[in-house]
Amino acid sequence: MTTTESAASTKRIFLTTLASLVAAMLILVAVVLPAEYQLDLLGTGEMLGLLGLSREAPTAVTNQQATFRVDTVSYELGSFESVEYKYRLEQGASLVFDWQATSAVVFELHAEPDGAEAGYAETFAKGRSPSQRGTYVAQFPGIHGWFWENRSPTPVTVTLITSGFYSGATEFRDGFETPMLPSTAAELLVDEPSAD
Repeated sequence: MTTTESAASTKRIFLTTLASLVAAMLILVAVVLPAEYQLDLLGTGEMLGLLGLSREAPTAVTNQQATFRVDTVSYELGSFESVEYKYRLEQGASLVFDWQATSAVVFELHAEPDGAEAGYAETFAKGRSPSQRGTYVAQFPGIHGWFWENRSPTPVTVTLITSGFYSGATEFRDGFETPMLPSTAAELLVDEPSAD
């Protein structure tokens, strides 16, 4: 092999390496960055449908720290009487609920964040209805629950059934605060003695 052939071979290796490096950079910028990091410098990620490929799928399971509890309370409200019932929830804790009234009542689902000014609450649902059911997920730690008021001339009974990850409950009625401790699921599963 002559010096000229050796120089030509070295030049070819250099150009091939350079071309490979340019191709790799182009693939990085045009495909990898948009797909993995949502960084679409050339617009090719959107054009090729690559944006969002690396996003994590929402999880269907959320682990909870609080004990799973079940609670049922019922209140008879005379004309223009009201009651509040709230649960202690940490951020992200969930509460499945179903409340029914014998007639439409004014209601408000609201929460008081830990450390907030006295009287401050965030409202999540309000209106006038004989019932509401669903799942509530606490946006912050604090007390979360309902206010119901009977604005009719006849008594109304409101019944609330919940299950979820709360550490306790509090009833607010007639100027009094009454702490409650709803049952754990394990307490509800205790076998009753069989009648033999």
